[in-house]
Amino acid sequence: MSKRVFGHISGVPVGSTFENRTELSKSGVHRPVQAGISGSQYEGADSIVLSGGYEDDFDKGDIIVYTGHGGNDPRTGEQIDHQTYDRGNYALAISQKEGYPVRLVRGAHSGNPYAPTSGYRYDGLYRVVSHWCETGKSGFNIWRFRLVTLDEKQISAEIPPTGEQEPSHQVQRVTRVLRSTSVADWVKQLYDYRCQVCGLSIETPAGPYAEAAHIRPLGQGHDGADTPDNVLCLCPNHHVMFDYHAFTIEDDFRLVGDATEHQLIVDASHRIDPANLAHHREQYRVKHLPT
Repeated sequence: MSKRVFGHISGVPVGSTFENRTELSKSGVHRPVQAGISGSQYEGADSIVLSGGYEDDFDKGDIIVYTGHGGNDPRTGEQIDHQTYDRGNYALAISQKEGYPVRLVRGAHSGNPYAPTSGYRYDGLYRVVSHWCETGKSGFNIWRFRLVTLDEKQISAEIPPTGEQEPSHQVQRVTRVLRSTSVADWVKQLYDYRCQVCGLSIETPAGPYAEAAHIRPLGQGHDGADTPDNVLCLCPNHHVMFDYHAFTIEDDFRLVGDATEHQLIVDASHRIDPANLAHHREQYRVKHLPT
């Protein structure tokens, strides 16, 4: 098997079209002739096909909410069973964590104005910015992956980027969730910048450092609140572990999973909403279900 390529395929420009999946596979843009996700749960995902095969897919051109694999009826696109957090779904999560670019191929689909009228088309590189589990239209658990387009003309895992000696500047309008610095500052000061999991305080020349971690994420698919009852004070290591569900927290603040301590440190004046903890536990649960 040829080595997996993250990025553009040499000699295949964006906009290239293919009559069928066999032709697409031979080009190297998307190797599987049936699966919508090309990837390994050990290496990451390098490409996906979006062609209306899942009823919960969402395509707005530069932004895609992609439904993971499994549990659908290939004849109708309807979901008939729960999806699991493994194989291609886990591969896309790895690509998010590692920042790997993912090639997007759109297949003909009458309900999608961004799709080609026939066959398949290579539409460039995207990156996975978030993923989550939710109940889909048909009532089954599905994995969702939010992808946004990449502007770079060439991204390769083998050839390092040259970068810019004198980076240019331009004004852009970006829509994003605005976080309250007062909430983050209050929580961090309450714990004297010490991690609520390990108690570590990181000292820097600019003063102590800690990170404000949202229990229920703020972004699409979670819609958590930016309030003190949804924020923890964590060191960078435990922040990453918490966000990627290496551990979770019970209502009595016991830690479950890979965290070494057994109890979250909680100040009496810091109320933590049990509903936010329950949301995190559910995400943890579905990611640790036996496959």
